[in-house]
Amino acid sequence: MNHSFLMQIATDSTAVSEDFKEVAIWQAVKDAGSTPMGAIVLIVLAIMSVYAIYIFVERFLALRRASQIDPNFLTNVKQMLVDGKIDDAKNLCARTNTPSARMIEKGISRLGKHVDVVSSAIDNTGKLEISKLEQRLSFLATASGAAPMIGFLGTTLGMVQTFNEMKNLDSLQLDTIAPGIMTAMVTTVAGLIVGIIAYMGYNYLVAKITTVIYRMENDAMEFMDLLHKPGN
Repeated sequence: MNHSFLMQIATDSTAVSEDFKEVAIWQAVKDAGSTPMGAIVLIVLAIMSVYAIYIFVERFLALRRASQIDPNFLTNVKQMLVDGKIDDAKNLCARTNTPSARMIEKGISRLGKHVDVVSSAIDNTGKLEISKLEQRLSFLATASGAAPMIGFLGTTLGMVQTFNEMKNLDSLQLDTIAPGIMTAMVTTVAGLIVGIIAYMGYNYLVAKITTVIYRMENDAMEFMDLLHKPGN
């Protein structure tokens, strides 16, 4: 009986503690946003976080599509070219939605010209594909450094407000200085969270892009090796 009673008290205490944490966090954010500058800083950080997450998800899906591998793709292209089926090889590349396929398609369209012309066409297409893979990543790199600084700006503004309020007080009143302190603390935390998310997302995507680039270089090299074989 006593054991059940103690277990119930422990359960109720945990529930109350969780509710208190949620209320305390929300109240802290509310207090920080109660000042004009704190509200502006938090809104800017919220917009940055939403856009950073959007970029990460969009680039992640794009890189997953670019990373799809058909183990027989390059073999089939080579065989078609050896058999003289150039149009079939181009159609296969067009149906394969990957950067490597678009590079090789451009190379096939230059067949019959000097090897250097074919190589240059592949290189230029490769650079264009890489720029497409890297689009909007600069925002994540910028946000990873700018978000903490914006948070620290909110900290400075909050402390300025706090000391300005304290200057006009005859005695210390927590209700008066609390909004400034909350602005300082909450904006710092928010800036660091946004910065960490952007930093980790940026580095993850860069690693994925590097993998795709290595595969593109390997496929381009194999295609050029085919052109350098005797009889081609």
